Parts: sequence; C-alpha cells; structure tokens
Amino acid sequence: MTDYAKALGSRLRAIRTQQGLSLHGVELKSQGRWKAVVVGSYERGDRAVTVQRLSELADFYGVPVNELLPDGSAASAVGPASRIIIDLEQLSSVPADQAAPLARYAATIQSQRGDYNGRVLSIRQEDLRSLAVIYDASPGALTEQLIGWGVLSAEARRAVEA
Repeated sequence: MTDYAKALGSRLRAIRTQQGLSLHGVELKSQGRWKAVVVGSYERGDRAVTVQRLSELADFYGVPVNELLPDGSAASAVGPASRIIIDLEQLSSVPADQAAPLARYAATIQSQRGDYNGRVLSIRQEDLRSLAVIYDASPGALTEQLIGWGVLSAEARRAVEA
C-alpha cells in the first residue's frame, strides 16, 4: 500500500464520518450501489479506486472530487470553542432570496475546511460579524433573524453576547 493510497483512504473515511455514516450506512443509503466491504477497502488503501468510481463516490457524498484527493493541505477538524452552529438542513428551507448570502458563505467555509457533513456548520463570532455586514445588520439583529429562521438555536445569543 502506498502513502498516497493511505492518504486517499483517510480522506474518504473523513468525509464519510463527517456525514455520520458507517460503512454499513453507506451501503444502506446508496441502496446497495456502494458495498460496505468495497468502500472499506478503498478507505484502508487495500483496493485501488478508479477516477470514475472516485467521481461517483464524490457525487454520492455530495462533495467536489478534489476534496477526496490528498494534497497535504487537507482542512483540519474545527474545535468547538466559541462556535456558533448553523443548521444547514434548516437553511435549505429558508427562501433562497433571503438565504443566498448565508448559503454562499457556508459553502465557502465548507470547501475551505473540507467539512461536508451537510447537517450543521460551526462558525466563529468573526464570521457572524462578516455576515452581518453582508446582511446590512448588526450581529445581534442578524442572530435574531437567523434564530427566527430556525437556522440558529436560541443558545447562539450567548455566543454573540460573549
């Protein structure tokens, strides 16, 4: 097994676990298209994955192919300290004309981090201040708006006040 195969496998495993999927969960979610044993062998680097299959797996996970490729600059996991948690699933139900700036901002952060769990995204207070400028609102007012949309929990008020 080459170092590249190990690194590729690590990226595949990281994306899968960020999405809260077990190997068996991948098989169930894909309705058998992706067998747990095959995905596991890709992740261990025991089995070579073709470019076509890698592209299909990226589509299945909903991430760009380049996020699966090791390049030495993979994003690291984000620590929980002083984070504001955006509910991405709820964001998708907000009308596009209102949610578009936040959705673009969140997609950019996800891309930079390589974080594609698709359910939640943690941001810093500085990110909220930047979003407030985009929305032409104070951080507090934007926080209340996002709580109203259901994108932030009421607990976000404490993080903003801190």
